[in-house]
Amino acid sequence: QVQLVESGGGLVQAGGSLRLSCAASGLTFNYAVGWFRQAPGKEREFVAALRWIGGSSYYADSVKGRFIISRDNAKNTVYMQMNSLKPEDTAVYFCAASRKSTRDIEEYDYWGQGTQVTVSS
Repeated sequence: QVQLVESGGGLVQAGGSLRLSCAASGLTFNYAVGWFRQAPGKEREFVAALRWIGGSSYYADSVKGRFIISRDNAKNTVYMQMNSLKPEDTAVYFCAASRKSTRDIEEYDYWGQGTQVTVSS
């Protein structure tokens, strides 16, 4: 019943910015929304998460101070503003939903299809 659709990925030069969007349907406000990323040949890793009610958020150390997660209740959308992008940020980025606000990928129940982010040096 839950659907998550990511958008906003693309090509950007190192030091540039992108804003990813996660349009959600079928979620209740007790859910948290997280962002994960997966580079070729690597495991999927946690990036950031936000609790819908109250909007509390936390980040992986690798993106802290550069990425900002936020929500727009009217649009049922979670955003991730990505600033000061580095080539090592290149990956497919996934939006996911969990009943708990957590970094643990195994706790996330619903997933989008992903959007590609490529950062050139």
